[in-house]
Amino acid sequence: MDVKIKGEKRELFGKNASRRLRREGKVPAILYGPETENVSLSLEKKDIFQILRSESGENTIFKVSFDSQVQDVMIKDLQKDPTSDELLHVDLILIAMDKEIRVEVPVVLVGEAVGVKSEGGFVDFVLRELEIECLPKDIPEHIDVDLSGLHLHQSIKVDELTPPEGVTFISEPDSVIAMIQAQAKEEEAVEEGIEEEGEVITGEEEPEVIKKEKAEEEREEKKERGD
Repeated sequence: MDVKIKGEKRELFGKNASRRLRREGKVPAILYGPETENVSLSLEKKDIFQILRSESGENTIFKVSFDSQVQDVMIKDLQKDPTSDELLHVDLILIAMDKEIRVEVPVVLVGEAVGVKSEGGFVDFVLRELEIECLPKDIPEHIDVDLSGLHLHQSIKVDELTPPEGVTFISEPDSVIAMIQAQAKEEEAVEEGIEEEGEVITGEEEPEVIKKEKAEEEREEKKERGD
């Protein structure tokens, strides 16, 4: 996605200045760079929303122009109002296209697991993002994880995946991405089977036991009376 947006250097700061920007359809931002001074900018909200709606989302590398400069950047962080979800502030980070960076990319599950299709299980999606390291140009939009070979109670972990060319997985190798779980009714049936094998006495069996004990007591009493 080749995107270029325009920014303007901010000269006024504080809550009032930020509110004024937001009323104008803009959002305050800061551009952070490893070897340059941080730059305070104002950006068009619609431009940020366009980037967030793209397939690569926050991992989109785009160009921002200001004061006759054009820089390659990514969104580092977003601040939103917890009540209204209004976009309040954007942090950008300067990107060097020849240096590897670490980002998180979404996991997409593909294929229908045998454990779901034929064995009555369901998919428990555990790890929805993977941390990776690569050059900015090699950042994938997502990582596909094929579940088709999984049976009931089987899982797939990070170290079982083959990373795309130029990409290194940083997430823990033994982290479970997804597993095939048994439906609740099947689990209950297994538990009931275990109880039956163990000859667990239920409440329905107790009256019969009590009757036997009473009959035994009556026989003992008759013996003592000589009946």
